[in-house]
Amino acid sequence: MQQTKENLSIRWFYLTVGVVAMLFAGILYAWSILKAPFAAEFGWSAPDLALNFTLAMCCFCLGGLLGAKLSGRFGHRTAIILSGITAALGFCLTAALSGCSVILLYASYGVLAGLGIGIAYNVVISTVSAWFPDKKGLCSGCLMMGFGSSALVLGNLADRLFKSSVGWRMTFVILGIAMGAVLILAALLLKKPGADTVLPKPAAKSAETAALDFTPTEMLRRPSFWMAFLFLTFLAATGSSVISFAKDLALAVGSPESLAVTLVGILSVCNGLGRILAGALFDLIGRRKTMLLANILTICASGITLLAVTIGSLPLCILGLCLSGMSYGTNPTITAAFVSAFYGMKHYATNMALMTFSAMGASLIATVSNSLLASSGGYTAPFLMLLGLTLVSLVLNIFIRKP
Repeated sequence: MQQTKENLSIRWFYLTVGVVAMLFAGILYAWSILKAPFAAEFGWSAPDLALNFTLAMCCFCLGGLLGAKLSGRFGHRTAIILSGITAALGFCLTAALSGCSVILLYASYGVLAGLGIGIAYNVVISTVSAWFPDKKGLCSGCLMMGFGSSALVLGNLADRLFKSSVGWRMTFVILGIAMGAVLILAALLLKKPGADTVLPKPAAKSAETAALDFTPTEMLRRPSFWMAFLFLTFLAATGSSVISFAKDLALAVGSPESLAVTLVGILSVCNGLGRILAGALFDLIGRRKTMLLANILTICASGITLLAVTIGSLPLCILGLCLSGMSYGTNPTITAAFVSAFYGMKHYATNMALMTFSAMGASLIATVSNSLLASSGGYTAPFLMLLGLTLVSLVLNIFIRKP
């Protein structure tokens, strides 16, 4: 009995460690702030820099799948340590860029940092989630909140350091070393439940919560997977697009630059709130109602932001950014909780990595949004497209059924 109590109390320590690790790994989402020095010093275009974020998100998804494989073969500690080294190397190499070619930025930040952070994301979530079979949504929400809050905490810190005597190069080195150190420390502290660990069981095994254990191949054969994949892709498209040009969007409707930077941080906070709120709702009201509310939230976010850029309203733009952040925050939490509820925990790491590829689709749509912005000269066309995609995601959501 003593062993059981100790195990149950230690899981909250592991959750805290996981949240801190995710906070540092989430710096990937601060790209709208981190990209500023490259445009100013090297003159790289907005589409070029947007493509780097898309590439980073693609490698982030690949890193999640790689993380599942590494964790299964070598253990979670080795996988997380490797992720910290890879991500830190990516940031440090980014600091050494000379501006001769944007391809080098794609290799350092897009590929190395994206892969490293993707590995950490998957392995930390799967390791910590194993301690919370009774609170899947809440656990996922807390971890995702840490990840989503990074742009506020570390993004604002980076912006201040950019403008100080530290400069952008040393700032990238500091961020890289700090992220690597935190992830390596997390790897040493985290452990998975042992065979003798007694964990609380889920409150109910109803049709809503019970799940068979599907292998990745079995999951990929299910229509429910592909409908959910497209649903999550279109649901995340608005948030992914807004993250890629949040600062510029605020400036376009008359925001002062200082407020525009702050709004990127507020977007991050709302992102974090959306993650933990979705997790709590998933546990409280179930999968179907939570996903429906996320749909409604995303439709409101797209519609209000479209109205804001049409009439040039800063207050509506602020509201749209907040709702976009919250709607985007619901996506990864729903992904994590959905996969465990639909396809079980036995192959959770690999199954979640495969479903997380929906973020790659969303980032590709964000690239299309930036292209529409460049070709049309305004934000109306991108948000018309995004609003249409959110309506399609609502239709898909209605027809998703448990296998």
